[in-house]
Amino acid sequence: MRGDLLNPDSLESAMQGVSAAYYLVHSMGSRRSFDEIDRTAALNFAQAAQKAGVKRIIYLGGLGSSDHDLSTHLKSRQETGRILRESRTPTIEFRASVVIGSGSLSFEMVRALTERLPVLITPRWVEVPTQPIAVNDILAYLLEALEHNCDESRVYEIGGADVVTYGDLMREYARQRGLKRWMVRVPVLTPTLSSLWLGLVTPVYARIGRKLIDSIRNPTVVEQNEALSKFQVRPIGVEQAIAAALHNEDHRFAQTRWTDALSSVGSPKDWGGVRFGSRIVDSRSNIVMASPEQAFRPIEQIGGANGWYYGTFLWRIRGWIDLLVGGAGLRRGRREPNHLLVGDTLDFWRVEAIEPNRLLRLSAEMKLPGRAWLQFEVEPQEQGSMIRQTALFDPIGLPGLLYWYALYPLHVIVFAGMLREISRRATENTDGT
Repeated sequence: MRGDLLNPDSLESAMQGVSAAYYLVHSMGSRRSFDEIDRTAALNFAQAAQKAGVKRIIYLGGLGSSDHDLSTHLKSRQETGRILRESRTPTIEFRASVVIGSGSLSFEMVRALTERLPVLITPRWVEVPTQPIAVNDILAYLLEALEHNCDESRVYEIGGADVVTYGDLMREYARQRGLKRWMVRVPVLTPTLSSLWLGLVTPVYARIGRKLIDSIRNPTVVEQNEALSKFQVRPIGVEQAIAAALHNEDHRFAQTRWTDALSSVGSPKDWGGVRFGSRIVDSRSNIVMASPEQAFRPIEQIGGANGWYYGTFLWRIRGWIDLLVGGAGLRRGRREPNHLLVGDTLDFWRVEAIEPNRLLRLSAEMKLPGRAWLQFEVEPQEQGSMIRQTALFDPIGLPGLLYWYALYPLHVIVFAGMLREISRRATENTDGT
C-alpha cells in the first residue's frame, strides 16, 4: 500500500485492515529542516493509525542518554518515539546504536572511510563508546515485537554484545577485509569539520552524513537491559556482526538479479558505475530480435579460441600482464567450444553460475586488488530478448579503487564493443548463419 506521511488523506486507505504498523522512517535526506518534517510525519502517522484502529505500532529509533546534550538527529529520533507513544495506539519503541549491515548509514560511513583511506586522521569522537547491533538481530527484535505483550507503550534499548568505539569498528572492519590502516589521533578535528571532511572523502554521504556525524559525539550505549529479559533475542558481538554482514553481502550479491539491484541503487549511467555495498556495478543492455536461446548462444561460446569478441589485442595485453605477475593469463582457454558447466575455467575467469538461456556469471581469477565478476543475463521480451552485461568489482582499499577508475574508460570501450558483437551474433543466429 502506498501513502505519503506528509499527506494525511493518503494514509487512510493504507491503514485499513492493519493490525500492526512498523514506523521505519526518517527525513535526514531532506534539504529542509528534517526534525520539523519528522515531527509532522510522526503526528500524521499516529493519528491515521488511531483512526484506523491499528492495535500496535513498532518503531525503531536511536540510542542516546537524555543526560547528554543530544544531537539534532538523536533528539528527532527520540521525539518521534515520544509522539508515537503518546498516541492512543500502544507503541513498542526500540532504541539502537550503529546497525551493522549493508545499507545502514553508520556502517556505510565506517566502510567508506576504512576502504578509501590508508591513513585515518581520527579526532576525539572516534573514541566515543557505542554498542553496535547486527542487522539480523534488529530484524529479530522487530519480528518478535509482533507477538510481544503490548498493553501499553514501552521503550526498549537494544544493542550487541560488545561496547566498542568507532575506531574499534574501523579496525575490525579493516582486519576482516585484509586492509592495513593507520590511525593518527588529532585533538582539533570537531564533528563540524569532520562532516565537511566526510563529504569530500565520501561524497555520496555529504548531505545526510553531515547530519549524522554530529551524533557521534554522543555515547550510544544500552543503559537499561530490560530487552534481554523480555525478548528471546541474544545479540552477537562486533566481530561476528561484521563477518555476518560481509557474508550476507556475498550471498545477496550472488543471488541478486541486477536489473532489480540497479533500479534500487540509482542510474547505471553514473560515471564509474553505481555502488552496491562495497561493490561497484557497471551495467549495460541491448534489445535483440532473437529468442532467449539464440541470444544466449554467443554468450555461452565466449572466450578460449572463440575470443572475447572485441578488443582482442587489449585482452591479450591483460593476459600477458597477468602472467607476468603470477596469474593464469589467457593460456587456460576453455574445456570445449560451445557449452559451459559450473566450475569450468575460461581463460582467467571461472564459471561461477550458469542457467541455460538465462544467466552466465564468471568470477575473475586474474591478479587484482579486489574481486571481480562478469555477468550476462538474457530476459525474454514481447518481441525478442534483452541481453544485459554487468561488470562487478569489489575493490580492496585504495589500490582497488585506483585500479577500477584508471581502467574504467577502457572497460567502457571493451565491454560496450563486446555487447554489440554478442547482439550481432545473436541476431545472425535467427537466420541460421
